[in-house]
Amino acid sequence: MTQLGHERYCDEIVAQTDLLRQHLTGADLAVTVPTCPEWTLRELAEHVGRAHRWVEHIVRTRATEEVPESKAFGFEGPKDTDPGVLAALDAWLAEGATQVAGTLRAAGPDAGAWTWAWERTAGFWARRMTLETVIHRADVAIAARTRYEVAPDLAADAIDEWLQIVRFVQEAMPQDSDVQELRGSGRSIHLHATDADPGLNAEWLIELDDKGLDWRRGHEKATVALRGPLTEVLLGFYRRLPLDGGQLEIRGERELLEFWLERATFG
Repeated sequence: MTQLGHERYCDEIVAQTDLLRQHLTGADLAVTVPTCPEWTLRELAEHVGRAHRWVEHIVRTRATEEVPESKAFGFEGPKDTDPGVLAALDAWLAEGATQVAGTLRAAGPDAGAWTWAWERTAGFWARRMTLETVIHRADVAIAARTRYEVAPDLAADAIDEWLQIVRFVQEAMPQDSDVQELRGSGRSIHLHATDADPGLNAEWLIELDDKGLDWRRGHEKATVALRGPLTEVLLGFYRRLPLDGGQLEIRGERELLEFWLERATFG
């Protein structure tokens, strides 16, 4: 797998936030987000902005342990409920994205910083905040009923990262019973983007072994395959798009794919 480079991630945090802000233009902030039903559209936008500020604080202070999100400057966001709240939220999102991108760029990819995962660097956070924003931008677009598009290399990187996260949770969090069920010799899932440039190699084989999850890029036969345009494969695999929606096609044992989607978690 090829990650996209620190400078690109720093640029994309701002670019993806700008696109998210466009989805919010004229939207009803009180509407429930279908793909994150515990949140309203405003609460989802605030979640993204708070994540940016939290990471900015972690990297700027070179934190060596987890810090409360509330310590981040400007964490609360706009509190007013008058008709100007959307403009205030828009400005707050733009400011937070610019701040975290600037801090990450200044730190460089190898700077040490606390993370919850397998790598404790600013580079990890640059990628994580980019892809966090990419996926939650889809949530916003779905709730606001606006068109969602994402660059193919970002979509492929988001699938790579999700597989890394699931494997990390399986290895590091034995108490997570759901993800521990993603084992079993001989079972496999193939993801196949039908519209991607061949040079991107936008295909994945996910093997559910007794010892744990393994995966690699490439075209190989599997127990079940999920095929379709790359953006739809991404959204289906992240449970943002129904398997029977759009142009997705399932070949093989659908039950295994559904089993994965029910249990693959962030921990």
